Amino acid sequence: MYDTRAYVCHMRTDIKYSPWKMWYIACMVRGMTVDEAIKQLSFVKKKGARAVKETILEAQKLAVEKHNVEFKSNLWVAESFVGKGVVIKGMRRHARMRVGKVEYFHCHYFVRLEEGTPPKDYYYYQRRLSGPELLDKWLNEMRNRKINNSI
Repeated sequence: MYDTRAYVCHMRTDIKYSPWKMWYIACMVRGMTVDEAIKQLSFVKKKGARAVKETILEAQKLAVEKHNVEFKSNLWVAESFVGKGVVIKGMRRHARMRVGKVEYFHCHYFVRLEEGTPPKDYYYYQRRLSGPELLDKWLNEMRNRKINNSI
């Protein structure tokens, strides 16, 4: 059957912030409810956190007004990622008539909000095996191996 949950995609372009720094903020809010993401971003003391927070609030407003979402708090961050924007190159003066190259990076932030509750485990991490468990697994693999074309 078809999935009937509403979703909204939104973006903010040309944010004067490094895409490499913004990546950490974008990863932090993935899989959170919108209310929890806004709450967490309020405590992040990075310039990019404000842009991410404003973008999520804009997307939440769009979801309610244009995408038939009934409750604005019934949304979660399904996707959150950053793209590289324009890079403006400049020059910085140094002593003895020398110059240095300066790059001013911009980035684009993309977010997709989905209706409903977020999954329990957004990031799937396989549990690490302990030493004895690894030994048992290896012994079972060694005992169960087979040499082809033999008896």
